[in-house]
Amino acid sequence: MSELWWQTAGEGKCHLVLLHGWGLNAEVWNGIVPRLGSQFTLHLVDLPGFGRSTGYGAMTLEAMADAVAERAPASALWLGWSLGGLVASQVALTTPQRVAGLITVASSPCFSAKDDWPGIKPEVLAGFQHQLSEDYKRTVERFLALQTLGTETARQDARLLKDVVLNQPMPTVEALNGGLEILKSVDLRAPLCGLQVPFLRLYGRLDGLVPRKVVAALDDLWPHSTSLMFEKAAHAPFISHPQAFCEALLAFRDRVEA
Repeated sequence: MSELWWQTAGEGKCHLVLLHGWGLNAEVWNGIVPRLGSQFTLHLVDLPGFGRSTGYGAMTLEAMADAVAERAPASALWLGWSLGGLVASQVALTTPQRVAGLITVASSPCFSAKDDWPGIKPEVLAGFQHQLSEDYKRTVERFLALQTLGTETARQDARLLKDVVLNQPMPTVEALNGGLEILKSVDLRAPLCGLQVPFLRLYGRLDGLVPRKVVAALDDLWPHSTSLMFEKAAHAPFISHPQAFCEALLAFRDRVEA
């Protein structure tokens, strides 16, 4: 039987749904929850098949978004990191009337590199899928290490991400493969051109998974959105630069509510 893990914290009037990235769980937000709890009612979610949301197999992006949206408040800001950014974006496309604003963090509408698009080479993602079947714990650890490379706090940030994984149930190979398939195949560039809700995109300049060229390309493609770059952050700016990250969220909330 499948069951979605969902926890509510904080006491702010504004609701904020937080969606984590591939291979991880909602514990990634532990460093910013105390900073945001007085400002937001936080909805911490383990994506289907990850962490404590057990009983799910491989899912399409649409199915994953629907499963999360069913539990969500009627109106909220949605924040998605990496893979979670695709899920939050899909929720905003499917039920825009329930999304007060969309925030994507170190995410891309199309993670896979194409002739006209910077991204992760498809063979790299395919390699991760192959390695999962041989040693999935080590494969996840390698992927986590990639997310903090280049930052001043890279070693401790990587250790924190690893602890987040090891302290909760490990995802099944099927769920991990399903997540990689989403990263490999989904392209939301065109659908998000027509998005009507307030939209903030946050990036780390040192990110090795979402090339910085993506930022300028989306500035042109999505003039209705706003981008912000953390100069010394990589793929997890909320871990390496929590104060600046939270200030960006609060500024966006104030703009949405104005």
